[in-house]
Amino acid sequence: MDNIGVFDRSAQLPAGGHLDQVDGTAWMTFYCQSMLEIALVLTGYDRMYEEVAFCFIEHFLWITYAMDRIGEHHDDIWDSKDGFFYDLLHVPDGEAMRLKVRSMVGLVPLCASTVFESSPASRHPRITELFEIFKKRHPDLLKQIAPADSTFTGYAERRLLSICSKEKIEGILAYMLDENEFLGPYGIRSLSRCHLDNPFVFHFAGQEHRVQYLPAESNTGMFGGNSYWRGPIWMPMNALLIRGLLNLYQFYGDEFKVECPTGSGKYMTLSGVAKEVARRLSSIFVRDASGRRPVYVEARSFKKTRTGEIAYCSTSISTATTEPVLAPGTEPDGQEPSRGRSICSHV
Repeated sequence: MDNIGVFDRSAQLPAGGHLDQVDGTAWMTFYCQSMLEIALVLTGYDRMYEEVAFCFIEHFLWITYAMDRIGEHHDDIWDSKDGFFYDLLHVPDGEAMRLKVRSMVGLVPLCASTVFESSPASRHPRITELFEIFKKRHPDLLKQIAPADSTFTGYAERRLLSICSKEKIEGILAYMLDENEFLGPYGIRSLSRCHLDNPFVFHFAGQEHRVQYLPAESNTGMFGGNSYWRGPIWMPMNALLIRGLLNLYQFYGDEFKVECPTGSGKYMTLSGVAKEVARRLSSIFVRDASGRRPVYVEARSFKKTRTGEIAYCSTSISTATTEPVLAPGTEPDGQEPSRGRSICSHV
């Protein structure tokens, strides 16, 4: 997510120091979960992999705890007051401050959610033994990061490894499902729309750094003058968010509901939220009443076939799309026309 943040994250900070990055940290917990799943499969062939599996459980627990330690701290990337994850800037004099940009960075922890079906302790005796030892040594740690009421066991005795507890999920989804923030007509935006009129401005080392919602062309030359991560909807990231929501639903079940959209008074299960995000994401390719697809609202290379169907010709596959430009009076209720004009990224 190169230009999603305040600084060019591939370069040194202007005055030294370092960043604790939410997305990089969350990806490592996701990595631990994926490696754990692989190790559990391999235990069916060699019991030695039980210790390997527990190694990734332990890595996951410590990384998750580092993101929100016990007690009141100003040097954690979780902001309990705002209910959101932010990158943390450490400066050379030892101070630390959160960079309060509401972006996809703060949503990535939802992706790092993996559910495991219930299995008898006899199936993985060594993992059970090692976990009991860990629990006796670090009871407060486990209580701090447990996903539900100090336990890792949920609906149908399923287990969950997730950065986010129920409280964190509620906080993050309040922003993600707000149509004035992340929830767009065609999916989850990479940067909150609140930064359109209220850009994040940060003065550091005699320089002004600004992050503004830009759903199409950039107003800065950083990374070649693109705004890939400052507004456009990234389909792979939306897919990972949907996966995370479905895994969380398998753990929490039908009893856990959130308001969707935020402020609407309508409540959905996490499965319902995943379906709503998927519906919006796919609608960008669905024909409207006039037979046109929003993704092609500005003419691309297309032609009519002999049957009258429109065939769209493209030599690339988009991974991120801007919110389409809509004709005046045709935008969804409460939405201003987007400035987006083009497919933003190609592979």
